[in-house]
Amino acid sequence: MMKPLHACSLYTFVDTGCLGGRNPVTVAAELCEGGSDIIQLRAKDRTLKEVGIIAEKILRVTEQAGVWLVINDHPQVAQDIGAPLVHLGQEDFFHLQLLPLPGQSFGLSSHAPEQAERAIRSGAAYIAIGPVYATPTKPSATPVTVEYIRWAAANVRIPWFAIGGINVQTLDDVLAAGATRICVVSAILNSPDIRQACQAFKQRLSSAARTI
Repeated sequence: MMKPLHACSLYTFVDTGCLGGRNPVTVAAELCEGGSDIIQLRAKDRTLKEVGIIAEKILRVTEQAGVWLVINDHPQVAQDIGAPLVHLGQEDFFHLQLLPLPGQSFGLSSHAPEQAERAIRSGAAYIAIGPVYATPTKPSATPVTVEYIRWAAANVRIPWFAIGGINVQTLDDVLAAGATRICVVSAILNSPDIRQACQAFKQRLSSAARTI
């Protein structure tokens, strides 16, 4: 059984642009084994049909592990395979009208307080706060710094996850600013041992939670 979102702390990714030829299903299994609570499938370099095929295979892994699966950008794929969540960007959601399907739970990206507030009003199950630091996965995005984390810690009451450039070197500052949940992409996917990288982040998050 999956944890409630508010009890999740480590949100990871199967980003097909960062796998270096590795099997996305194998990577998903390693993320689960390492302690990931949520996995997002981000497959911007794949066709819609390919996304559906990969997502269906990963869902079998995540369901068995009790881990949330989030489908990036494709509400219909999430509905077709029965994935519990879809993640959308602000531009997609509010301007391009790429909307979740009726009854579908969704998360939204946010880059400023007004975007977070708008996402909450729209019914988002969670929001992403970032990018906190410069990140190779979104090279054109302007970092929001830990100031946005401090604002979120003081003002956001739904589950939120700090994202963007978070690694073992930056994690302490992110936690000190008030984050209790994080998204990690490159620092885990670029690691030679995905399980071990996940475990290191999860242990640090658990240690921080015990000191609060």
